[in-house]
Amino acid sequence: MRYFIGLMSGSSLDGVDAVLVEIGEGGAQFKLLASSYLPFSTDIREALLALQSRGFDEVQRVTQAANQLMVVYADCVLDCLKKAGIPSQQIIAISAHGQTVRHRPEFGYTLQINNAALLAELTDIDVIADFRSRDIAAGGQGAPLIPAFHRSAFGQLGETRVVVNIGGIGNISILRADGSTSGFDTGPGNILMDSWIMQHQSQTYDVNGAWARQGKVNRALLEHLKDDAFLRQAPPKSTGRELFHAEWLEQKLTQFNDVSPTDVQATLCALTAHTLVDAIIAYAPDVHRVFICGGGAYNTMLMDTIKLALDAQTTQKVRPHVSVDSTEVLGIAPNHVEAMGFAWLAYRYTKRLTGNLVEVTGASGERVLGALYPR
Repeated sequence: MRYFIGLMSGSSLDGVDAVLVEIGEGGAQFKLLASSYLPFSTDIREALLALQSRGFDEVQRVTQAANQLMVVYADCVLDCLKKAGIPSQQIIAISAHGQTVRHRPEFGYTLQINNAALLAELTDIDVIADFRSRDIAAGGQGAPLIPAFHRSAFGQLGETRVVVNIGGIGNISILRADGSTSGFDTGPGNILMDSWIMQHQSQTYDVNGAWARQGKVNRALLEHLKDDAFLRQAPPKSTGRELFHAEWLEQKLTQFNDVSPTDVQATLCALTAHTLVDAIIAYAPDVHRVFICGGGAYNTMLMDTIKLALDAQTTQKVRPHVSVDSTEVLGIAPNHVEAMGFAWLAYRYTKRLTGNLVEVTGASGERVLGALYPR
C-alpha cells in the first residue's frame, strides 16, 4: 500500500485541508481514505494576512507563523490517521505545501512559509515540502503546479476538458483531447470577494454568494476592473495577493463611489466568473466540459454566474453547449482536489518523477519537485 497525506492551505487563508490517499503504482489511481479540515484561528489568519505585505520584524513573525502553521498541519495529519485507522508508520510521506506569503516569479522567487522539520518531528512521518522553488530555478512561474495532476485524474482522450480551480486566485487546466495539457492563473478567485465582505459584513467569506445575490452587477465597474495588465497578459502567468488585494480594489473604486457595497460584491463575483470564462474561450475554444474545484465550487452564485457567462459566449460564438459541474461528478470533492494533487506530487518525488509542465509554468524543462525531511 502506498499511503500519502496531502496538506494544503491556500491563498484564501481560511484553513488547512488534508487528505489521506492511497496512490496506486504508476500514480494513475487514487483512493481517498480520510480527510480533515481545520479552520485557522483568528490569530493565525491575521498573522498570515499581515505577512502578505512588508512590515516590522518580518523574520521573527514568519518563523513564528510557520511554527503555528505546523501545529495545525500536524493536527490535521493525526485526525486523518485516526479516521482511517492507519498507523503513522504506514504513511510514505506527508506533502506540505506551506503558506504562500510572497509570489514574485518575475524576481526569481516564491516563498511558502513552512517548517517541514518540525512537522516531521510532530508526526514521525517523512515530509516532502518546497515544491515550487525548483520550477522557479528553472525559469518557470512556480505555479500552477496541479495541472499535471488534473491530467492524470480527470483527463479524457478525445474530449477537451477544462478544470477550474477557484481558491483565492483562479486558475485553469486545459486537458486537450489529444492528451496535451496547459494552464495558468486567470486572476482573482475568492480573494477580492472575501476581502470586501470582511470589510463590510465582518464575514470571512460570502456563504453561497448570498450577499452577492442581493446586489446587481455594475457593467461599467466590471469593465474597469477587467482593465488590468495581468488579465491581458498571455500565459504562462501566475499571480497572488501581491497584485489582487484590497488596495488594488480601492484604487479601482475611486471612480465608482456611488456603487453600493452589495453591487460591488455582485460585480466582484462577475469579475471572477468572466475572467475565468474569457480565458477558457480564448485558450480552449473546443472545450466540451468544465469542472470546478476549490472553495469557489461551493459558492452557488459564482457557479451560476460562470454558467451564464459561458452560455453567453457559446451562444454568441455559435458553439455547442458546454456543461459545467463540480469535480464531485468525477469522484473527487472540490475541496479535496488540491490537497490530493500535492499528495500526488509527493508520490512523484518518491519515484524521482517530474511534477511540473513546461507548457504551464514556462520552465526550461520538467523537473523533480520537492525536498525531503526524513522522520
